Amino acid sequence: MERKYFGTDGVRGRVGEGPINPEFVLKLGWAVGQVFAREGRSTVLIGKDTRISGYMFESALEAGLVAAGVDVKLLGPMPTPAIAYLTRTFKAKAGIVISASHNPYYDNGIKFFSGNGTKLDDAVEAAIEAAIELPMTTVDSGALGRVKRIDDAAGRYIEYCKSTAGSELDLHGMKIVLDCAHGATYHVAPAVFSELGAKVSVIGGDPDGLNINADVGSTHPAALQKRVAEEGADLGIAFDGDGDRVMFVDANGGLIDGDAMLYVIAAHRRQLGLPCRGVVGTLMSNLGFELALADLDIPFVRAKVGDRYVKEQMDALGYELGGENSGHIICSDVSSTGDGIVAALQVLRAMAQQERSLSQLLEPLTMLPQIMLNVRTSRKVDLQNDSLQREVAKVERELGAEGRVLLRASGTEPLIRVMVEGRDEAVVRKLCEQLADKVSKLAS
Repeated sequence: MERKYFGTDGVRGRVGEGPINPEFVLKLGWAVGQVFAREGRSTVLIGKDTRISGYMFESALEAGLVAAGVDVKLLGPMPTPAIAYLTRTFKAKAGIVISASHNPYYDNGIKFFSGNGTKLDDAVEAAIEAAIELPMTTVDSGALGRVKRIDDAAGRYIEYCKSTAGSELDLHGMKIVLDCAHGATYHVAPAVFSELGAKVSVIGGDPDGLNINADVGSTHPAALQKRVAEEGADLGIAFDGDGDRVMFVDANGGLIDGDAMLYVIAAHRRQLGLPCRGVVGTLMSNLGFELALADLDIPFVRAKVGDRYVKEQMDALGYELGGENSGHIICSDVSSTGDGIVAALQVLRAMAQQERSLSQLLEPLTMLPQIMLNVRTSRKVDLQNDSLQREVAKVERELGAEGRVLLRASGTEPLIRVMVEGRDEAVVRKLCEQLADKVSKLAS
C-alpha cells in the first residue's frame, strides 16, 4: 500500500518538521478518532516515552481524539509493548505510542496498535490517511470524548511482565545491571527484576526529556559493558528508549545481540519440549545463527527487516519466535509484539532452568563476522544503480559461498545500511568499507 504519512512503523521524523508538528498531530488524532468512531463509542489509549516533545504531542492527540468523540485514557511514560498489552486489557479500540524508539530526543513519532495489541492493518492505516485529508470538525459538546489518566498503568505492566516468565523464576543471588536508556523502562524494568529477587543497579535511569538514548541503551552498550565489569555483575541488560529492544552483556563484558538471545530461547524450548515450531529472522540475521538452529533441527526463515514483517511471517507460518539482531524479540505465545523486558525474562528463564550461565548456553553458537556501516544520505540513492550493483557482485565473488551482502535504506533515518558477512573478519571489514565508500559517493 502506498502511504503518504505512514512508514513501516507509524509516522516519524524530526520534531517541528514535516508531519511531526502539533498541527499535523492534532489532525492525526482527529482522523484516528473519525475512523474508530464509526464503530460506535470508542476508547483509545495514549502512552509515550520520555522525550520532552511527548507532552506536546500527547496534548495534540488528546484534543483531536476528543473532538472526534472518542474517549481517551492517558498512560504517561510507558514502554511501547506496555501500550500494546494495556490496549488489550482495557478492551480499547486502539493504542497510540508517542516515541521515536532508539532515535535522539529531537526526533519523535506516532505509532499505533490495534485492539489486539498488534500493528494496525493496512486498510485501517489507509482509512486514517484518507480522513486526514478531510476538513476537521468537532462533534456536539455533549458527544465530546472524555479523558482519564490511568494511575496504575506501571503496576499492571510490571505484574504482566513477571507472569510471562512463570511463577518458578527466582533471581535471588543474581546481580544485574540495567541500562534503561533514560527512556520509557526507567520506572518499570528495575521493579520487574528486583521483585523477582535480583540485586539490581541501574544506569540510564534519570530521564530529563533530552537525554533519551544519549550514549546509553541498547544502541550504545559500551556504558553497560563498563559498569558490568566495574561491579562484577552476572550480566547486564540494555533497553532502547521505548523498551521494545534489548541487548545483553555477559559477565565477561561480551555483547549478546538479538540473534544470540533468540538462539538461547529457541534451544531452551527445544530441550524442554516446549513449543518451538520455528524461528523467523530477517535479512540481517547472522548466518551462524541460522546454521546453529539447523543443528537443532529448528526451521528458520528470513523476513524483510522490521518487526512488522517478522510478525507477519510468524503469523503466516505459525511460529512462536522471531526477531532481529538489533534486539527486537517477539515471543508470540506470551506477547503480541516485541517486548524487551519479556524477551530478557525468557533468556533468564533459560539460564535458571538449565542452571548455566549465558556464555555456557551460547557455546554451540558460532557467529560469523558481520560488519554493518551506516552511510548518511542527503538524497535518495538508487540501490539498483548499475555501477553499485557491479561493486556488490565483485564483493560477493570475493566472499564466496559463505558470505552475504545486503544494502538497504533505513525505514526511520536518512541512512543506507551496508552489511557484509563472511568467514574472515579482516576481509569482511575491508569489503564493507569499500562498498560503503561507493554508496557514500553516490549519496553525496
